[in-house]
Amino acid sequence: MRANQLTLSDLLDFDPTGGVLTFAGERVLLMDAVALGLLRKQLVESFGLSGARGILTRFGYSHGWRLAEAMQNAITWEDEREWRVAGGRLHRLLGMVTFEPVALKEQASPTPFAEAVWPDSFEADQHLVHHGKADECVCWSLTGFASGYLSRVNGRTIYCLETSCRGKGDPVCRMVGRYEEDWDAATRPFFAFYERDCLSEAMTELAASLKKVDQRLVARRRQLERLADDASGLVVRSEAMKTLVSQARRVAQVDATVLLHGESGSGKERIARLIHESSRRQGGPFVGINCAAVPENLLESELFGHARGAFTGAVSERAGLFEAARGGTLLLDEVGELPLPMQAKLLRVLQEREVRRVGENKTRPIDVRLVAATHRDLSAEVKAGRFREDLFFRLKVVALGVPPLRERPEDIVPLAKVALLEAATRAKVPPKELSAAVSRALLEYRWPGNVRELFNAMERAAVLAERRTLQPEDLPDEVRAPAPEPVSEGAGQTLEVIERGAILSALAAEHGNRAKTAQRLGIGPATLFRKLKQYQAEGHTVVPANG
Repeated sequence: MRANQLTLSDLLDFDPTGGVLTFAGERVLLMDAVALGLLRKQLVESFGLSGARGILTRFGYSHGWRLAEAMQNAITWEDEREWRVAGGRLHRLLGMVTFEPVALKEQASPTPFAEAVWPDSFEADQHLVHHGKADECVCWSLTGFASGYLSRVNGRTIYCLETSCRGKGDPVCRMVGRYEEDWDAATRPFFAFYERDCLSEAMTELAASLKKVDQRLVARRRQLERLADDASGLVVRSEAMKTLVSQARRVAQVDATVLLHGESGSGKERIARLIHESSRRQGGPFVGINCAAVPENLLESELFGHARGAFTGAVSERAGLFEAARGGTLLLDEVGELPLPMQAKLLRVLQEREVRRVGENKTRPIDVRLVAATHRDLSAEVKAGRFREDLFFRLKVVALGVPPLRERPEDIVPLAKVALLEAATRAKVPPKELSAAVSRALLEYRWPGNVRELFNAMERAAVLAERRTLQPEDLPDEVRAPAPEPVSEGAGQTLEVIERGAILSALAAEHGNRAKTAQRLGIGPATLFRKLKQYQAEGHTVVPANG
């Protein structure tokens, strides 16, 4: 028998009514790939990526070694070489991966002992579903199997590692096998995952590392608890934030779609995470995408996935973010930037609760809680014809407004202290304190970039300030000396009169559209409503509401 002639009928023996199955004379079990993916998820959560990698690599190695022994006598081979090269064929017959051998290049130095492309690794698929894109290659049991099989049939240690992997965003998985001594020094640390005591060593190192980290976290947590006002770690001194956090926690208890609206940098993603962490889905993934940052021609594939060959460069199938967020929460940030064709496709997904990958005809059910966020006034976008009205109403089952920083001045100084502490922790420098002059400057600045701008300013100060207590010169120029407000023709009038005139003039210019008036004035809709109600009570003429 030649290796490339092997079929399942040559190796698999079973009773059609069920019971014991054997493969190459050894008892085997039919295992669901999703179940193995869930096991992988539990191992990662329990032991970390390194511990899980050690367990699954050793499992694959033992599987490959044992199967090599079983195959030696299970088949009458044409010659011994056929037994040695049958590992890739067995990978395919076991349903783990499609094996595509690569012609070895003579100029490679040293020439790899084995090399193969894996277009459809089940391990890469499961890692993407449960953990998203990885920073390193993730086909641990598959490389372990290849290494175990090759080491057994060749009588000497052969280590197999991936040089590319779909689990970290590469087009295909690519495995290279070399004799232990042929690998360069940079790859030798990965050999530890093949050692029998790798888990014991990993756990010892992990315990020591965790002890140090825990001590740092306890100290940092105590500092943050003194600064934060909420169990989530959020600063909620202002009434606006207290109301928002309360509403977010209430809506988290149901699976309703949430639309978060507010200026850029105001903290919409943080509120989305609060909703996720307060919901029954907190054990699932939180997956976010900035719709404005992905090119239009790639957005559909990113959200819904694609089949192999669906377009140029689609060399393998890929799950989209709706599938990757299964059991958790998907945040569509800047949803107002979606082009109209994508809006129609998103609407269908939300209505049918299923996705169709690009290039496929079949649909796949989804189990995900959707949170959308935007800095745009979507109702105005609907009127302008740039956003679908049916999608707008589908998204705003529950709408929550995130107030800009200038409307929550009570939160500015506490937020700055949190930002200083976090920046000092990242930069590994002693934490800084705010002087009275700095606090005053922070309160006087309007913060057009909101919380994001405040955190950036504090990080700059934490790194560049030479003194323990920050002074105004440690702040960015625009924060230290904000541009003066232009002198109006109403100079000499009280501030209250000038403000009332500005608001009523803006309302008239916008023909009573209160949403546009608030946007024009740079204030929140609630603030505008309160002011207009006060002016009406005082007997001033207010243009009737129109939007």
